[in-house]
Amino acid sequence: MGGLQLFALRDFPLVKPGDDLAAQISQSLADNQLALQDGDIIVLAQKIVSKAENRYRTLSDVTPSKEALQLAQETGKDPHAVELVLQESNRVLRHRYGSIVVEHKLGFVHANAGIDQSNLPGNADSGMALLLPEDSDASARALRDKLQKKYGVKIGVVINDSFGRAWRLGTVGISIGVAGFDPLLDLRGHPDLFGRTLEITQVGLGDEIAAAASLLMGQAGEGVPVVILRGLQLPEAPGTVNALLRKPDEDMFR
Repeated sequence: MGGLQLFALRDFPLVKPGDDLAAQISQSLADNQLALQDGDIIVLAQKIVSKAENRYRTLSDVTPSKEALQLAQETGKDPHAVELVLQESNRVLRHRYGSIVVEHKLGFVHANAGIDQSNLPGNADSGMALLLPEDSDASARALRDKLQKKYGVKIGVVINDSFGRAWRLGTVGISIGVAGFDPLLDLRGHPDLFGRTLEITQVGLGDEIAAAASLLMGQAGEGVPVVILRGLQLPEAPGTVNALLRKPDEDMFR
């Protein structure tokens, strides 16, 4: 009988710039009486990856451009934060009061370029911001390499982030970095239950894994940034989050 298990690493330490996430995960696995197995997928909250990579920015150190000042006026946002959004983006796609939707430099469409000011230590005055990793796939690959070497197993890694959707309410987890498996399962050309050939079905495995882990991670102050997912046994593949990105000429939003 098939099944899927998810294990939250409880009491994970607060991550600081320069911390070795692989070492922290190893210690937390031991503290939670767990060991990695072949086929496990480790899902990490983007925030701890960004913190370890010191992706902090002090808003008062940012000089808003003319474009940022205009966009800040139209959206009611801090012009310093808006300037960071512009710096982290290829282009602004939509904006309205309270929100700026952009094409991030990593290629995906994201609100406010994924820049966050919540759950940052000493940030009651919102003077700090945390950016996404510079290369989330590279971050996932580096972590996978370290943990596979230590445990002698083949695993996958997903970096997830909270994501709002244009056509539905509610925040969900999506993958912004992957390693070790193909995050897109293409079923086109396969038969359905009654033999009809599937023509458009593609499964976003990376996002489904990220969303499953988010159920345990939470979206507020739960303090559970790492989840182990066991039971999928996906084929090993290089993997990149780019596989999940719709081409602009196929994207009705762009």
